[in-house]
Amino acid sequence: MRPWTWRARPHPARATALALGALVLVTAFLAAAFPRAVAAYETRGVRHALGSVPAGQRAVEITVARSDLSGDPAAACAADELTRQDRAIRGRLRAPLRIVADESQHGVRTTKPLQAQDAWLPRPEGVAPDLSLYAPAGLGAHAGLAEGRLPHAAAPGKRTLEAAVTVATARTLGLRVGSTLHLPGLTVRISGLVTPRSPDGAYWAADPLMTAAHQDVTSGVPPQRFWRAGLLLAPQDGPALLRTEGEPEKFWRYPVDTHALTARDAPILRDRLLSLEHGAALTELRGVAGSGALADSAVDGLLDAFARMRAAVAPVIAVAAYGIGTVAAIVLLMTAGLTAARRSAELALLRARGASLTGLAGRLAAETGAVALPAAAAGGGLALLLIPGEGVLPSLLAAASTGLLGTLALPLRAAVAHRRPRPVERADGAGARPSRRRTVAELTVLVLAVGAVLALRGRSTATGGVDALVSTAPVLIGVIAALVLMRLSPLPLRLAARPAARTAGLTGFLALARAGRAPVTAGLPLLALVVALTTASFGGSVLAGVAAARDHAALAAVGAEARISAGKPLPEELRRAVRTVPGVVDAVPLRIDVQAADDNGPPLYLVIADAEAYARLSRATGLGAFAAKDLADPGGDRPLPALVSPRFLTRFGRAPMALQPELGQLVIRPKTVRADTPAQPGGDFIVLDAESVARRHPDTYRDPATGPSVLLVSGRSLDTGALRAAVRAHAPPSLSARLTLRSAVRAEFADSPVQQGAIRLYTAAVAAGAGFAALALLLSLLQAAPQRAQLLAGLRTMGLPPAQGRRLLVLEALPPALLAAAGGALTGAATIRLLGPGTDLTALALPGTSGGGTAGLIRLHTDPASLLLPSAGLIALALAVTLTQAWLSTRRRESTELRAGETR
Repeated sequence: MRPWTWRARPHPARATALALGALVLVTAFLAAAFPRAVAAYETRGVRHALGSVPAGQRAVEITVARSDLSGDPAAACAADELTRQDRAIRGRLRAPLRIVADESQHGVRTTKPLQAQDAWLPRPEGVAPDLSLYAPAGLGAHAGLAEGRLPHAAAPGKRTLEAAVTVATARTLGLRVGSTLHLPGLTVRISGLVTPRSPDGAYWAADPLMTAAHQDVTSGVPPQRFWRAGLLLAPQDGPALLRTEGEPEKFWRYPVDTHALTARDAPILRDRLLSLEHGAALTELRGVAGSGALADSAVDGLLDAFARMRAAVAPVIAVAAYGIGTVAAIVLLMTAGLTAARRSAELALLRARGASLTGLAGRLAAETGAVALPAAAAGGGLALLLIPGEGVLPSLLAAASTGLLGTLALPLRAAVAHRRPRPVERADGAGARPSRRRTVAELTVLVLAVGAVLALRGRSTATGGVDALVSTAPVLIGVIAALVLMRLSPLPLRLAARPAARTAGLTGFLALARAGRAPVTAGLPLLALVVALTTASFGGSVLAGVAAARDHAALAAVGAEARISAGKPLPEELRRAVRTVPGVVDAVPLRIDVQAADDNGPPLYLVIADAEAYARLSRATGLGAFAAKDLADPGGDRPLPALVSPRFLTRFGRAPMALQPELGQLVIRPKTVRADTPAQPGGDFIVLDAESVARRHPDTYRDPATGPSVLLVSGRSLDTGALRAAVRAHAPPSLSARLTLRSAVRAEFADSPVQQGAIRLYTAAVAAGAGFAALALLLSLLQAAPQRAQLLAGLRTMGLPPAQGRRLLVLEALPPALLAAAGGALTGAATIRLLGPGTDLTALALPGTSGGGTAGLIRLHTDPASLLLPSAGLIALALAVTLTQAWLSTRRRESTELRAGETR
């Protein structure tokens, strides 16, 4: 390109450059933040999965049984030898298998309890206590001395050993300093009482018998209760345990440190643990600890559960990622297309003056790169700074891809448009004819969309793992719908313009005619809007489906807004106090009796309640609504009509059946069948009218000892604080009344960091998609703003009133917005209908489930609000922008808009 062509070309508009920089910065920030956010919530999830279990379940335990000891067993169990082996084992535990060194433990212990022979020990039902012996290292560092002293090592060959016990164990068994216990082949004297410094730490919590005595029952008939406890010996007394019948073993226990564990480390840690339990690492371990060494840990099972949760959530999140990524890319391309159209005459002139296609594209790339690349770097840097997480490389690659797209979009679009000189043609969509290449591209996208839909319906997101084709199914459907709308959009506008041409007014016909002759570049905004609305509708339905599933699961678990239950009848004062709590609409007392079934199947739950009140509660909760008259008393000795579950009907049929509750014998006959009921959602239940039961057994029914033990509370905006206060004030401690709130149960369904992070990320993706849709609409409206302003100024000079001018602008801008809104809503509804059967929301909605089965899956359903609100917001934004433009145009002089020779 000749140097004079550069001097002849003006610099790009500063406002356009700033807008491009802002768009690239925001897009790069979102692109870089996404992988970090995913990594962050997955890391919190794996730490929560390991940290939410007791300390003993997140440790690696290595044992060597007495029968596997080779050579001199006493020397193998010596304290110094165990300490040497402990150091060697720690040296073989490498990251990410990190251990909490301060809480680790090693020593010798008995695996078979020894029965104490002292008659003065407590024996609840005549059975002597069982005592386990421990010779652990580090007792003094983890326990405080309450009385006496720590045990001293016994002389070799001595059969009297010293031991310490915790204060809790001493209190339960009646031990004190100096107490002597006689065990088979061994005598133990209590030398001191200790208090654990960290009872919940791994040192103590891994074996509860070390901390306190516990009651157990024998396996005989009838079972008998007895006490079990642990005695803490000196670590040097480990060899002495070899002379007992307690089947001693050496052990090393290493708690896994989860503070530095990341989601990326989880698969590696699982492989290390499996190797330590069954693989090559176990062979190395046996070379240190002994040929019979065994390793065991529950951590690998916890990691497997986390991996299943992550694999189930990932496909649903990938749908949001592909959706928002596609919308952002379309908006960037649309921005480049609008800029290329605005500068078309300038670029054509440069080509006519000798500028090469390569030179022109390079110059434009330098212009956009000077803005887009620093903006992408700033966006990526902000994401790394503001979003906690690991994995810098994926974020940097995402930000760099955004900057590259922002840099090359305009040069490539300009190179395609100006690769060869063309005569001046109409630039509106009415005269454009799709090329063969466009037809082939559209058919290719159609085939991909059909394949994605079929793959998702057949494969389902419940299978785990991310499939790019399956995850892009909503985007592909949106693209197909947008392409169809782009081809068909001129037709309805032309049809609407014909009757408008016959009217007396000019406004309607002129607005529709101009809308029908929208520029060809209007296709990209329509594509961006439809894809964005489809993504927002799909994402909103996902969020609504998750919320609805949690609401229903919480309701099914509680049966109402609140449930008060006890093992004994609830006081009448409590029932009256609950009814006065603000927000309470109804409080229904229930009698629930568990009946053993004759067919050895699951138990039957007999629910006795007032039919009218219980029917109201069933209708209010939507759990098995029925008519109260269905349970009306038939009188006489005829069987009582009952509401039963389908499984009850399957097991026993409709024949009359005799029950034996505490109130007395009742003969019932199934009349109404419901899948759920508030008192006992699911299961095998029978519901009877309280008045009918009272007529049959008036004496036992009115007995306070058989009164209602459950109270179901319904209402809106319950004052939970007042409800708790009422339960505390009117329920005696001996009653052990328990209050269960639906809101609290619902909150438990979202306690997993993986679910919380995924829902927040999905919400952010939906919001970002809506933002990009609004931006696409603004860009399309602002692109045509100068022509509209010029037209309006010209019409005003011919006497057009301001009201008609506003009407003209609104009628011109409304058809494209209505087309995009209607297309987006319909496409969103179709997408949900097509993809709903293959989209499983179980892992997102409810914890502890992976959605691997076919029963109980939470499928995607259409949410009207998610479909209509984004489209309504789009129309409202279009009206607001158009009316603002009309207002601004009335404040300018017509000469400002109509300057001779100026090209708009």
